Amino acid sequence: MAAILTPEGLGSSEQERRSCAVCGDRATGYNFHALTCEACKGFFRRAVNKSTEPTCPFTGSCEVSRAQRRHCPACRLQKCLDAGMRKDMVLSPEALVLRRAKQAWRRAQHSPMKLRKEQKELVQILLEAHTRYVATMFDQFVQFKTQSFLCGPLCYTVEDIIHAGFQKDFVELILHFHGTLRRLQLQEAEYVLMAAMALFSPDRPGVTQRVEVEQLQEKVALTLDSYIKEQQPRPQKRFLYAKLLGLLAELRSINNEYWYQIQRIQGLPAMIPLLQEICS
Repeated sequence: MAAILTPEGLGSSEQERRSCAVCGDRATGYNFHALTCEACKGFFRRAVNKSTEPTCPFTGSCEVSRAQRRHCPACRLQKCLDAGMRKDMVLSPEALVLRRAKQAWRRAQHSPMKLRKEQKELVQILLEAHTRYVATMFDQFVQFKTQSFLCGPLCYTVEDIIHAGFQKDFVELILHFHGTLRRLQLQEAEYVLMAAMALFSPDRPGVTQRVEVEQLQEKVALTLDSYIKEQQPRPQKRFLYAKLLGLLAELRSINNEYWYQIQRIQGLPAMIPLLQEICS
């Protein structure tokens, strides 16, 4: 999608033309049909995939520069479009997750069936961190019932969620996702590796080292695939890796819908910046 540019042999006037057409930062290549930096590339992808359009609280003519580009998403998006960036070239979150996972899967075909030493160490690190910080999460996942569920020491029902302001269709979507995931009967290592794949997403707002995060996500994906292959064959685990990739794509859609639901709940606008950071 993007062509990496090198400054060798470029004069000062040509260097200026290599600036991001949106904010003026150093451009890394053509992204979605316009010469932009990595930050505006990521912003445009996230903005297009959101279910709601941003609105400018002022006159619609805010400055969009490297220093000011975060201040008004609406004006920044408009400048992206004015620069020639095309919405139809943006992959959906589902397609993006699947593309990255397929790339990792192709590399995994050339990897040994057993876990390598560094992969075993990664699994152990994730399991220890999971035990230390979210020890009860996996137990609650296994014991979850559709009538009620735990959130820390508190117990809630589906009616409680709807009463809080979430739409019934959204609640049913989450319950269906959970039921599908639970039927796969994941081992704890498979569960934490899948959670790590979801967490290490280079498209999250505020991520500065996107290449490193993407490499880490790929490393976790390869480890998950190798871990599944190393286990004894189980009927319910047939095509498990492919099924988990599909669920990760579905999870991205649920996350976007969750943010939309949060914005609709009365009394939360003042908390929107904090919630946006949490939900991203």
